[in-house]
Order: sequence, then structure tokens, then C-alpha cells
Amino acid sequence: MNKRLFVGIDLPEEICDQLKPLCCGLPGARWVPLEQLHLTLCFIGETDGSTFLDIKEALSEIVAAPFSLQLRGVGAFPPRGQPRIVWVGVEKCEPLMMLQRKITTRLFQLGLSLENRKYSPHLTLARLHQTPPARVGKFFIEHSLFALPPFAVDRFILYSSVLGRKGSIYSMEQAYRLVAADA
Repeated sequence: MNKRLFVGIDLPEEICDQLKPLCCGLPGARWVPLEQLHLTLCFIGETDGSTFLDIKEALSEIVAAPFSLQLRGVGAFPPRGQPRIVWVGVEKCEPLMMLQRKITTRLFQLGLSLENRKYSPHLTLARLHQTPPARVGKFFIEHSLFALPPFAVDRFILYSSVLGRKGSIYSMEQAYRLVAADA
């Protein structure tokens, strides 16, 4: 059976709770349920059973130390034109970028064809449908100073995703601990 896969970082419950006040005030927005919020590191896509097992094994070879992340700012994709996605930004973090590069490099070595765009870390908060641009602009002004305290990242996760009428449902397939090199 095929699985639709991606690699990401889950968020601590207290961070999700602090994101909750952002999740309102935009007509036509389909908000991502708080328990589904995550930071995507790499979208893999549809895979068959044997490729899934290869991916699980390959990701277990990734070595990286734990680090801290901080969420800051809000924005939209696309950056010009009618906004379709509202996101929360991630403060610049070299250990995050290194982890993302290690994961994509290892998956490329398996022969997977992955998206080839520049990695732009963010949390998708909502998908918009005909939301008036003026309301989106007002939302950005109201939340322009949004920032949360840093939180520890000590693992990354291989998720599967099932598309449904109300959006995707994510399931954890495997968690991978981040361990300091000298541990």
C-alpha cells in the first residue's frame, strides 16, 4: 500500500496553545488543527511499501544534535497576489538548516525525486479561500510583532498524510531522536 510521506518537527503542546489566539479573524480560512501543526523539513510524496522501509532506515542514519527554535512573524504564500496560505515564520536557525540538508541529501541518495526549491521554514496556520486581501493585510498588521519563546527540538518525525475533504490527517510513522555527537 502506498503512503504519502513527509519529514517534520512536531511542536510542544505549550507552543501550540500559544498559537491558538492567531487562529481566527480571517473569513474563508481553513485553520490547521493545533494538534496537526508541524514544521515540515522535507515533503517526500507517494511511496510504495519497500521505499517506505528504505526511507525509515535511511532517516535512522541521520546524526544531529538537539537545538532550539523560535517562532516569529506571520506572512502569506504566495508573497504577491491573492494569498492562499497564512504562515508563522521561524527565526533563523543554522542547526535547523543543517538538519534539513542532511535529511534531503540522504533521501536524494536513495534516488527519491524531491522538490527542488529553496527551503523556507514556516508553520502553515491556514489555507485561504477567497479571503479579502484587505482582511489578510489587517491580520498581518495586528500580528506583526508576533513572537514566542524558544523551544527545544530533540527529534524529527517521519509522517504519513491522508488527504480528506476537510484537509490532511497526519500520522507519526517513526520518531528519530537528535543526540549530541559526544553522547
